[in-house]
Amino acid sequence: MKILATFFLMTGLLFSATAQKESLHAFSVETIDGREFDLSTLKGKKVMIVNTASKCGFTPQYKQLQSLYETYGGKNFEIIGFPANNFMSQEPGSNEEIAAFCTQNFGVTFPMMAKISVKGKDIHPLYKWLTEKSENGTTDAPVKWNFQKFLIDENGKLVDVLPPATQPDDQTVIDWLLEK
Repeated sequence: MKILATFFLMTGLLFSATAQKESLHAFSVETIDGREFDLSTLKGKKVMIVNTASKCGFTPQYKQLQSLYETYGGKNFEIIGFPANNFMSQEPGSNEEIAAFCTQNFGVTFPMMAKISVKGKDIHPLYKWLTEKSENGTTDAPVKWNFQKFLIDENGKLVDVLPPATQPDDQTVIDWLLEK
């Protein structure tokens, strides 16, 4: 009996040690122009993270993302775009080409990061955290397609995941932004 109790105690400790519930603020990423971006600089801000693609049916969402950023971005809110080529090769360009596309076609001024993988064996560590409950402590949310949105609170905790078809300026997002 004592051995069994010890086994369960050790198993519980091992499980809790492997479950990482760190915040968004524990990560650094690379910007689209090659600089390091420490996400701890976002402490105190709500953050929307979006995996993007230039040749997707949802690509026009860049317009709503930029509008949302112009209206609410700044001191209390940030949008971060992560180009990814995981779905039907809809983001084939280089970081330079992606940056030019976003600026020329949609006037994007919110931070864009370097192209990454958002699923599979080469998933970026940030997206591993975003998509796995064992990492984020909230929910499993594998990326289903381009323009999936992750909502992060001021403390760096994942609070909601919105499907790709949900517009960036959906009332759910606006209500979340306006809640105290």
